[in-house]
Amino acid sequence: MTNAQRWQWLLIVAVIGWLIWLLSPILMPFMLAAVFAYLGDPLVDRLERLRMSRGLAAAIVFLVMLLIVALALMLLVPLIQRQIARFIAALPAYAAWFAHDAVPWLEQKLNIPPSEFDPSTLIARVREHLGTVGGIAAAALGYATRSGLALIGFGVAVVLVPVVTFYLLRDWDKLVAHVDALLPREAQPTIRRLAHETDSVLGAFVRGQLLVMLGLAIYYAITLKLVGLDVGPLIGMIAGLVSFVPYLGFIIGIVASLIAVLVQFHDVYHLILVLVVFGVGNLLESYVLVPKLVGDRIGLHPVAVIFAVLAFGELFGFIGVLLALPMASIAMVLLRFLRGRYEASTLFAGREPPKIVSASGTPVEEANKAPPPVPPETPPPA
Repeated sequence: MTNAQRWQWLLIVAVIGWLIWLLSPILMPFMLAAVFAYLGDPLVDRLERLRMSRGLAAAIVFLVMLLIVALALMLLVPLIQRQIARFIAALPAYAAWFAHDAVPWLEQKLNIPPSEFDPSTLIARVREHLGTVGGIAAAALGYATRSGLALIGFGVAVVLVPVVTFYLLRDWDKLVAHVDALLPREAQPTIRRLAHETDSVLGAFVRGQLLVMLGLAIYYAITLKLVGLDVGPLIGMIAGLVSFVPYLGFIIGIVASLIAVLVQFHDVYHLILVLVVFGVGNLLESYVLVPKLVGDRIGLHPVAVIFAVLAFGELFGFIGVLLALPMASIAMVLLRFLRGRYEASTLFAGREPPKIVSASGTPVEEANKAPPPVPPETPPPA
């Protein structure tokens, strides 16, 4: 590959990244549809092997996925509503616990003046940051406008995601074939190999990580409910769903559960039960769910995962958080490829040893090579 071709590839990648950053506010429904289509494409391919047309196979898989999502919403939405209602009803208890237990402990241990937690002081600080009344009104109007636009965007996404998912399921192989036809002939074998490795890594991540999140959410919701926490299922679902970031689900779940236990029970026994629940959950995630469902094919260090989530979230917002680990997995494949190219280059191995050239200019044996072994002389015949 010439230098001009390298610069052309670099320009193409930069333009694609700039377009993703520019269009990130409207890409959410399309990214969700692409995820659903990617998950359903293997099932469509299996139905095609049974001599079923691609359109019919895509329709069957789409209806099955739609039914699963509808059943999940029918089961989860009432549960979440009940949990949120219980949480709202318990807010006075949380406020009382904060005022009578947490604040004195913070004052005693951290030497914080009592005036720092005075409600009038907190309100004054909020007003100080908000500014004038006109600024408050402008902020409220902007919030209402953004909320209305967000509501409209949510409605559009609800309509777009199923439609785009079906068309992507039906035409997935055609889209892949079109992209393959546009590849440069010289780089086509390399790109195909990298695409195959990327598909393997993404398949391991997307399908495996979703199962890990679902398993942890079910485990934490059930066990915290058995402990007796009123908002245990809500905390468990949140802890499971954010567990794609290493230790984030564990930290959020255990902190929220400990506060809920202190507010609801005021004893050490339930604190120990919560610690046991999350200790077992951490062992279950580390030694059972992740090795069995995800494996080590991704090879991302936890620090790299946290950095990827924060970096992509800063660049692309919420859609960047969703794209962080898949894009980091793709980056790992590319970095392994570049490492192999680097280790095979003279930059890593060093300069080739000089060759000794005869007087006529033809190369002879290299100086650093050992001479070939001399065959033993055969004794003359008697």
